[in-house]
Amino acid sequence: MSKSFFPVRLFLIFFCLTCFLEKINAVEHPYGMHPQKQIDFVKRQIKLKKEPFLSAYKQLIIKADSALAIENHAVEDFSIPGFYSDKEGHRRTSLALQVDGFSAYSCALAYQLSGKKQYADKAIYFLNAWAKINKKYSQLDGSLVMSYSGTTFMIAADLLKNYKGWSNDEQTQFKWWTINVFRHAANSIRFRNNNSGDWSRFASVLADCYLDDKTDLTENIRLIKSDLFKKIAPDGHMVEEVKREANGIWYTYFSLAPLTASSWAIYNATGENLFFAEQGGASFQKALDYLLYYNTHPQDWQWFKNPNVGRVDTPTGFWPANLLEAMKDIYKQKDYDAFVAPYRPILYPRHDYAWTFPTLMPLSLNGYK
Repeated sequence: MSKSFFPVRLFLIFFCLTCFLEKINAVEHPYGMHPQKQIDFVKRQIKLKKEPFLSAYKQLIIKADSALAIENHAVEDFSIPGFYSDKEGHRRTSLALQVDGFSAYSCALAYQLSGKKQYADKAIYFLNAWAKINKKYSQLDGSLVMSYSGTTFMIAADLLKNYKGWSNDEQTQFKWWTINVFRHAANSIRFRNNNSGDWSRFASVLADCYLDDKTDLTENIRLIKSDLFKKIAPDGHMVEEVKREANGIWYTYFSLAPLTASSWAIYNATGENLFFAEQGGASFQKALDYLLYYNTHPQDWQWFKNPNVGRVDTPTGFWPANLLEAMKDIYKQKDYDAFVAPYRPILYPRHDYAWTFPTLMPLSLNGYK
């Protein structure tokens, strides 16, 4: 055996060992709302120019490109008056978080799908601004709006957790904000038994995923499971939400969106599947069926005459189409698909953020192929 063989053999051993260690130490994309397998699947569909993914991707890029020109609106005190006491003030002050959060989410997702650094850097710009400037929330709806609109920041942070352009010092600051402002706001109201509790628990679940806080995640799962079937009646109506007079159908959506989104994040984080939980005939699918039926047959709604329903021209986006688009691949229901098909790609761009890009980022409990 020639002496020259030994350096070659040593090089090969070193190379294989390095690859092995890199494989062990590689950090897969965080679990949250967009697991790596989902992202990889969508990237393949875009590369193959498959619809509706290609159109949905182009829709995302339009939003992300618009965000590149936006300055942040971070405030020290996220002070939101109660909606029913000051609707105009509530909507106006909520926009700061909603605009910046949606911009951060759009850019972070655009980066993951395109690989273009400009999107990641812009998303981080928004995350850093709020982490540095925002110190508290206040007034009646500060905690609630922080919960249902700030979810975008948690999803964006999870998408960029391993991005080298987001420095350790910046992430440390963002984690401080996540714990002391965002999750503090969410956890302060997560014991509520209606949609407020649902949104705050979803917000807290996302924060736990980003922080890798298994203890608090376990508590959120316990809370969700503890009263799920007190909220969903055997016939599918949402017990607390149908009480909201003309907006009973909207609030039914507004409860089911964070409940199902929490279930998706929990599934990605732990493998526990809440989508098919059932008790006394009550289930998520029964509630979704109920929502779809009465949104298309409001004249049959027994809880209030002439209730408001989701429409294509709804200013905040077409609900409950975004929710049903997300759920169609979980429950394989043809009527969900038929309801949303004429309007694809579905985008839900503001107000509350659980199912924001449901056409682009489909769900699967059986892997992505």
